[in-house]
Amino acid sequence: MDAEGFGELLQQAEQLAAETEAVSELPHVERNLQEIQQAGERLRSRTLTRTSQDAADVKASILLGSRGLDIFHISQRLESLSAATTFEPLEPVKDTDIQGFLKNERDNALLSAIEESRRRTFLLAEEYHRESMLVQWEQVKQRVLHTLLGAGEDALDFSQDVEPSFVSQVTAPGRSALDSVEVAYGRQIYIFNEKIVNGHIQPNLGDLCASVADSLDDKNVSDMWLMVKQMTDVLLVPAKDTLKSRISVEMQMAFVRQALSFLENSYKNYTMVTVFGNLHQAQLGGVPGTYQLVRSFLNIKLPGPLPGMQDGEIEGHPVWAVIYFCLRCGDLNAAMQVVNRVQHQLGDFKTWFQEYMNSPDRRLSPTSENKLRLHYRRVLRNSADPYKRAVYCLIGKCDISDNHGEVADKTEDYLWLKLNQVCFDDDSASSPQDRLTLPQLQKQLLEDYGESHFSASQQPFLYFQVLFLTAQFEAAVAFLFRVERLRSHAVHVALVLYELGLLLKSSGQSAQLLSQEPGDPPMVRRLNFIRLLMLYTRKFESTDPREALQYFYFLRNEKDSQGENMFMRCVSELVIESREFDMLLGRLEKDGSRKPGVIDKFAGDTRAIISKVALEAENKGLFEEAVKLYELAKNPDKVLELMNKLLSPVIAQVSAPQSNKERLKNTAVAIAERYRSQGVSGEKSVDSTFYLLLDLTTFFDEYHAGHVDRAYDVMERLKLLPLSQDSVEERVAAFRNFSDEVRHNLSEVLLATMNILFTQHKRLKGTPAGTPGRPQRTIEDRDMQLRNQARALITFAGMIPYNMAGDTNARLVQMELLMN
Repeated sequence: MDAEGFGELLQQAEQLAAETEAVSELPHVERNLQEIQQAGERLRSRTLTRTSQDAADVKASILLGSRGLDIFHISQRLESLSAATTFEPLEPVKDTDIQGFLKNERDNALLSAIEESRRRTFLLAEEYHRESMLVQWEQVKQRVLHTLLGAGEDALDFSQDVEPSFVSQVTAPGRSALDSVEVAYGRQIYIFNEKIVNGHIQPNLGDLCASVADSLDDKNVSDMWLMVKQMTDVLLVPAKDTLKSRISVEMQMAFVRQALSFLENSYKNYTMVTVFGNLHQAQLGGVPGTYQLVRSFLNIKLPGPLPGMQDGEIEGHPVWAVIYFCLRCGDLNAAMQVVNRVQHQLGDFKTWFQEYMNSPDRRLSPTSENKLRLHYRRVLRNSADPYKRAVYCLIGKCDISDNHGEVADKTEDYLWLKLNQVCFDDDSASSPQDRLTLPQLQKQLLEDYGESHFSASQQPFLYFQVLFLTAQFEAAVAFLFRVERLRSHAVHVALVLYELGLLLKSSGQSAQLLSQEPGDPPMVRRLNFIRLLMLYTRKFESTDPREALQYFYFLRNEKDSQGENMFMRCVSELVIESREFDMLLGRLEKDGSRKPGVIDKFAGDTRAIISKVALEAENKGLFEEAVKLYELAKNPDKVLELMNKLLSPVIAQVSAPQSNKERLKNTAVAIAERYRSQGVSGEKSVDSTFYLLLDLTTFFDEYHAGHVDRAYDVMERLKLLPLSQDSVEERVAAFRNFSDEVRHNLSEVLLATMNILFTQHKRLKGTPAGTPGRPQRTIEDRDMQLRNQARALITFAGMIPYNMAGDTNARLVQMELLMN
């Protein structure tokens, strides 16, 4: 194009622009090309959105309209719904319209009542749900706690080198998880329970357990049981509970007397062993008695003269040393014999010692005690003779801060000295340094000194002895239980205390193994006995359920936080965990009689326990086990109810050897035969459903085996489906009475029956026309009958008020069309 062409084009454009500007009706657009493009895109997208929405509405109308729904009418009804959250009059009422006002008031009263009822219902449902969740959480919490250490503040410390785990080591299936010591203890527990169950005189559990120690050839264990037997050989003070009895002055004095007696006898045995082991050095002589024994012992212990000894000697040994060791051996008469021989050297001591010796509670009168203490403070406190100071502190129960380390160089000696200084009367005249109570001594040993002071990890028996001899039974057992190799000893000591009524138990099952409870005296500790026993049995309950049951029998009088009997609860959990249903609960024989199990020995009402276990199994989804248990408990309603739930999902399956269906079918047939022979029946609806499901199982077995004629005969006798148009209404009405277990299988039953009719129809069509055995007329009549039956099934499927699975209707119609 030349320059003239461009010039002409430019002139036309300018003219067009001038004409456009002259038109005032049109708005003046000032946009560049990019802005125009963006505006066009926005218009286009808006148009497309509206078009797609309209298209969606059209599609929805077509879809719902094909189902008979008027989408326009539904939209109008939805728009007319009110979103008001409160009940108000739907129409305004004039002040003078009394009739309308009363009507509104009546409606509001009804609606308010309905709203209040709804609110209460929801609150009640929430409360029930919350309680149920709390109970379940409590059970889960108990199971978790029973696998963790619960003795101290660091109960959840998972460091491997500090605390052993309570989770037992995995053992080979079929092998016992009990070691030889646990087996020996278990045998004694069995003997003890047998005597109780059979109504014999209750044996002494302490003696039975101590006999185990004799067979172990372990001096520490033998000494421990000797101490336990001596400490528990006290008369119980009558009281309303164990706590009142345990903290009574009489009982505490008895514990201290028993502890001193044990320590003195032990020391006397120690001196005898020492002397007879060194007869040449000891020079025992032929005169029996504690004095000669002590003199010989001192020939070994104090062979030479000691500096600082006061008041002379007797037969070459310091007087106060001889008196101290006679007291240490528990022989006051021998000590008095020494005092009498050297009385001119001892001043007023003979008078005080005679009074001390003749006192029933080993205590001087207040006057004599004050004189002795005054003499001690003035003359003896800084004496160089340690034995003299020790004897005066024993007799006068004074200067409790002095540990007498030169004399009491062993823990047992220290404990003996301190127990001798313990006071039980409320003597306000005594100064604090001269008064030691049992709770003070307990606090000193358990809290101030503690495990580290006594090297408890290296010497567990020593620390156990320290706590046990100061009547801190619960703390002693809890400590020993934490030592894995000694756990069985701790449990059986706790059982002995429990049987004697001396054990302070925790009030709550969720408490730690050793705990303090509000309202208890300061140094009182409680042991979670239930938890202790369940922790111990957890190791072997899966491999040795019989032995675990023996231990659970001790819990027969205990209740959990929900008030449930702990023996029944533990038995229930044991049976579920071990799956030893027949051995523990008994077995049902073929004739319907019950073969007793281990539990029969321990419980009079075994049916209650079996029902409890059955309910637990049912709640855990173990329906087959629950069926057996409910049958043992003579509860046919639950047996049939659960069998219906088990049979319903499998009756339409193809039966195969070892399959679920085969196993359940055999169980159901056995139950049916047993109930029929014994005349047992459950609730009518459950009973009829059970036998109907059994018949349907037979129907499907014949159908899957290809025996269509037999299957047809079964279905015809069941009268479950209409096989003629005349019976459709009747079968539809009867369908309403069927349970869900039958209804769930209706689709499969209909399809199988239609398949049978279709198979018979094809077989009929394949028969040559007009054979002598079957005339043509008969074939046509039979064919017409099959088509009518198929049509009756289609009608029935359409009339029943039940939504069948998937494409059932389509497949039924398809087969019916193929027949026509």
